[in-house]
Amino acid sequence: MADSSDDVGQLSTTQQEALQQYIQVTNQEPKEAIPLLQRSQWNVQIAIAKFFDGEGPDPVAEAMAAQEVPRMTARHENLQESLLAEGFSPRTERRQQTDLAPRIVPQQPVTRRSPWLLGLLLAPFGWGWRAASTLFRTFWYILSFLPASIRPRAVTSRMSSGFKDTSGRRMLMPRDTAARFKREFDEEYGQNELPFFEGGLAQAHDLAKKELKFLLVILLSPEHDDTAPFIRDTLLSQDVIDYIKDPTNNIILWGGNVLDSEAYQVATEYTCTKFPFTALVCLTPKEGSTRMGIVKRLVGPMPASTYLSELQNSVEKYGSDLDGVRAERTAQEVSRNLRNEQDSAYERSLAIDRERARQRKEAAAAAEAAESLAREKAQEAALLERKRNQWKTWRTAKLLPEPAADDKNVVRVALKMPEGSGAGRIVRRFAQDAPVEELYAFVECYDRLQGGADDSTEEAASDVEAPEAYEHKYLFRIASTLPRVVYEASTTATLGERIGKSGNLIVEEVSGDDDDDDNDHQDDAQ
Repeated sequence: MADSSDDVGQLSTTQQEALQQYIQVTNQEPKEAIPLLQRSQWNVQIAIAKFFDGEGPDPVAEAMAAQEVPRMTARHENLQESLLAEGFSPRTERRQQTDLAPRIVPQQPVTRRSPWLLGLLLAPFGWGWRAASTLFRTFWYILSFLPASIRPRAVTSRMSSGFKDTSGRRMLMPRDTAARFKREFDEEYGQNELPFFEGGLAQAHDLAKKELKFLLVILLSPEHDDTAPFIRDTLLSQDVIDYIKDPTNNIILWGGNVLDSEAYQVATEYTCTKFPFTALVCLTPKEGSTRMGIVKRLVGPMPASTYLSELQNSVEKYGSDLDGVRAERTAQEVSRNLRNEQDSAYERSLAIDRERARQRKEAAAAAEAAESLAREKAQEAALLERKRNQWKTWRTAKLLPEPAADDKNVVRVALKMPEGSGAGRIVRRFAQDAPVEELYAFVECYDRLQGGADDSTEEAASDVEAPEAYEHKYLFRIASTLPRVVYEASTTATLGERIGKSGNLIVEEVSGDDDDDDNDHQDDAQ
């Protein structure tokens, strides 16, 4: 792992981007991907093609090697040294190099519409060709009813072939071509249990490479006389079917008719010289980490036992290599999953730490905001208390003096102060034209009147002005008992108008809500 990290760290930015693109497509480890990219001149497209199709000869390397002039040096060796140099040993058997199994993608024909003038000129020739083809097929069909003794050999060969007449086959997509092959196979030889792959050879090739399985390619020619006996006696043998179906053998079966374009390309690339043709393809890790090779060719008809024995020997021979690669991939997958789980656990832990840090930060911010709000409220309350004291000092100096004892135009008021004030019952006279608010101010400033003040204090209080931006609110109300009437602190209504000559009143401490309720009741009573 450390070597791989060092190799990646030594790459340039462009090479690292190419490496990431290649790994995303092929899911290969960096230690295997970097050499392949280096051989591909860091071209991602070429590297991906080599990964799926296998690496063939390098024209650039061959050209560079051809330009080098070999040095002729004298060399002396005996036969034993030559054999050892070539890899032969009396105790070990050297495995032969397998042929490359390329990834074959069927080429769709490109049709271009000819100019209308040229098409008009060639139309009579086309009509003549179709008429001649129809006449020839009709003649061929009539000859098929002749007795076998006088029937032409070409007709007999076509009638005895394993498939129906397939002249004029339309080219289809790989999946549709595979479905047509399976349908024609079942129609000719009946329902069977052969697990043909339902797709093109390229898809089967990729699946075998990805899942480390064997790809069994079978090419059939309807025109060949050995096709029908091979299918009935060998391919449809129960032992062969059971072996191919066994999931422990890891075999993917793909079949094709060489009259189809895809199967014809496969026959050309796999160097098929005789039908029926069978090729066993698998990954050859000892010859290349991504190389798919043809490990066995079975050509022509053969007994089912021989066919099965050859398949078994090849599967056993190369199965150990695939098992090694499979174990290595499993270890890599386990390591990758472990790293992913560790990364996920780290991310979850990091997310939990971030959440806790966020909560702590929010709690600290909320505490700071609450503390700031409490500090502001305390400052506002202190300022309000100072203004209230300033207003009481100012209002005490502005209170009207009590009328003389012989004055008849007065209102005599008996006030019962709240129990917590300690004043008890107070009797005082007010002028009849004094506003009701004067009575409230007297009660509010009564503690200062009782405290006593010398001349200097009175002079200082007289110099005090009313606080700015302050509206005094009385935290009590004055009401009569029977009947209960609440007298509001009005500056327009006089005591003579509201109370009369005298009155027994009580002072009640109230909150803001109680004050609002009493105001509503007073309004209703009025």
